[in-house]
Amino acid sequence: MNREKILIVEDDEDIRELTALYFRKEYQVFTASNGHEALDIVDSKKPNLILLDVVLPGLEGYEICEKIRLVSNAPVLFLSSKRAPADKVRGLEVGGDDFITKPFDLKELDARVKANLRRWSIEETEAQTKRIFTHEHLSIDLESYDVFVDGKAVSLYTKELQLLLMLAENPNHVFSAEQLYDSIWGIDSIGDLKTVLVHISNLRRKIEKDPAKPRIIKTVRGFGYKLNTK
Repeated sequence: MNREKILIVEDDEDIRELTALYFRKEYQVFTASNGHEALDIVDSKKPNLILLDVVLPGLEGYEICEKIRLVSNAPVLFLSSKRAPADKVRGLEVGGDDFITKPFDLKELDARVKANLRRWSIEETEAQTKRIFTHEHLSIDLESYDVFVDGKAVSLYTKELQLLLMLAENPNHVFSAEQLYDSIWGIDSIGDLKTVLVHISNLRRKIEKDPAKPRIIKTVRGFGYKLNTK
């Protein structure tokens, strides 16, 4: 049976090992003592939930959470000795799902973990049922054609939307500019392949964090374009 995966990011060895020992009874547990280790594990192991300390060497927890949100929507539970409301608010603003102050009771933490995993599982199931495509900060309802970036609705022109839907319905498939043009504009349309380039550029400005360094709509040099999920 596949057990859900939890990542514990904590630089205090005693807290890290004690928490890991507790959760290993029920989950597959990975640990990290700093942000760089944590991000490597998020990328390679795809944890279902992350317990994230705020004060860490190098990257602080808030910055780590922002980077996690670029590649994963798994619940992030902050663990911190900070108690000010502003700290909790900041944790939620950067994409955290819960904020637990130290020292914490392991049974209460376990309850919070289960609640967040349950909510996340329901949301994932609903997304699959509703045919919602999600990747990084992008979400597309493939039935209503609504597009969201970081949860905010994005307005697309008809051809931009048709392009995005074609790519999202076929993730990681490389389409040539000719294929995209023929499919979206039609073989008999008056125009040229620069039309595809312009619309791809416009799409990137609307859905990419950094249009100059796109992470979602990738150019495959010499071949065409793909919506990248790898």
